[in-house]
Amino acid sequence: MTPGVRPLIAGNWKMNGTLREAAALAEGVRAGLEGVRGADLLICPPFVHLHVAAASMGWKAVAIGGQDCAAEPNGAHTGDVSAAMLSDAGCAFVILGHSERRADRGETDVLVKAKAGAAIEAGLIPVVCVGETEAQRDSGEAEAVVAAQIAGSLPEGFTEAKGVVAYEPVWAIGTGRTPTEGDIVAMHARMRAELVARFPGQGGTTRLLYGGSVKPSNAASILALANVDGALVGGASLKAADFLAIAAAVPA
Repeated sequence: MTPGVRPLIAGNWKMNGTLREAAALAEGVRAGLEGVRGADLLICPPFVHLHVAAASMGWKAVAIGGQDCAAEPNGAHTGDVSAAMLSDAGCAFVILGHSERRADRGETDVLVKAKAGAAIEAGLIPVVCVGETEAQRDSGEAEAVVAAQIAGSLPEGFTEAKGVVAYEPVWAIGTGRTPTEGDIVAMHARMRAELVARFPGQGGTTRLLYGGSVKPSNAASILALANVDGALVGGASLKAADFLAIAAAVPA
């Protein structure tokens, strides 16, 4: 962890669940909050479940976030959701540039940067995702790839808006595989150095999350590593008990 930085445990529900299941999951998280004292919590349901999840959570008990937003503020963009719409729906955060969108939707650093700027303009905190593929890691390019994504995806004003950077090695998402602790420490140190160089005033305290097959069994060891200020949790966030156990792994 980074001294003086309060960790963030974020759950990315992705494209899962019904309204009833979303309400039950949010209620389950809310019921176990007393066991979490050392971290802030964030859940990011699908767009159509935002309101029911927030209502079931009690609105203020845990922060709510979107899984994406448009770069444009409004207009003829069928199927898109603006940052202002997310804010109006009660969101405080939005995940941007997730590897699944970079790979499946062809999102570039330029587009992610524009979306992050739109999020900041709407008063949202962007959680910008970065990470390398297995081929890039095997070829020794991992740190350079992530450094380039940080340089290209973060707009001016990112740190002033309390923006968050989440490192998710693409090859570890949903596979059950994780990098070694040494690999995570090295990558987060490089990310910290890039942020300090770009944002000298606040880059040293920007929250850096690790994501990629985080689960209760490995959370404590990962969250104890230098410059790991929380986790972006995928599959394990779909079970309230697992998500809460990950959050409880942060020392009070």
